[in-house]
Amino acid sequence: MTDPFDPTEWITTKEAAELTGYHVKYIRKLVKDGKLAGVKRGGRDWWVDKASVLDYIEEMKRLGTAKHDPWRTGARQPRHR
Repeated sequence: MTDPFDPTEWITTKEAAELTGYHVKYIRKLVKDGKLAGVKRGGRDWWVDKASVLDYIEEMKRLGTAKHDPWRTGARQPRHR
């Protein structure tokens, strides 16, 4: 059985934080929330798929200020009276 993990395609949470400008804890939250692909290796070390980080950065650039709009994701629903 071969290990599909290729370290050239994965970066540490610290490297992902440096690449994005986000805090390491926020990177872990994005992985936990499923917004970034990540795996836990070596006990406590998290590795993040570099392609998913780059895709996330591009999506945030594309959204611009709309990324802060709670109505964008449908999480908030208008109140009907």
